[in-house]
Amino acid sequence: MPTPSMEDYLERIYKLIDEKGYARVSDIAEGLEVHPSSVTKMIQKLDKDEYLIYEKYRGLVLTNKGKKVGKRLVDRHELLEEFLEMIGVDQENIYKDVEGIEHHLSWDSITCIAGLVEYFKRESSRAEDLRKVQQELLGES
Repeated sequence: MPTPSMEDYLERIYKLIDEKGYARVSDIAEGLEVHPSSVTKMIQKLDKDEYLIYEKYRGLVLTNKGKKVGKRLVDRHELLEEFLEMIGVDQENIYKDVEGIEHHLSWDSITCIAGLVEYFKRESSRAEDLRKVQQELLGES
């Protein structure tokens, strides 16, 4: 099981490869706001744990295991963003909030949140009812 730090790297690498077709150390470092030397160390660990194949000066490729975990992490991130937006969290807070909670939720909790998001999507009036309750709680009715 990857650590939260490993998850951050796998998520970033997966997204870069999906968007650009490749992931360079400099791109990963920039996206995660870390030093390239830290990226190289983590890439070596991810290689050792068989999430990717890394050849010095040649680049990296995600293994099937790495692709599966990377996709799952990206999906989790997107689900949590959608959930927070759906329940009315201010847009400016969503990314930071997701980064703060995504590693602390069990996959069981993620599955339950996915069910709740689907519940709200199936009938928009449910989300409207939620907004009314929130306004009442804030004394804005």
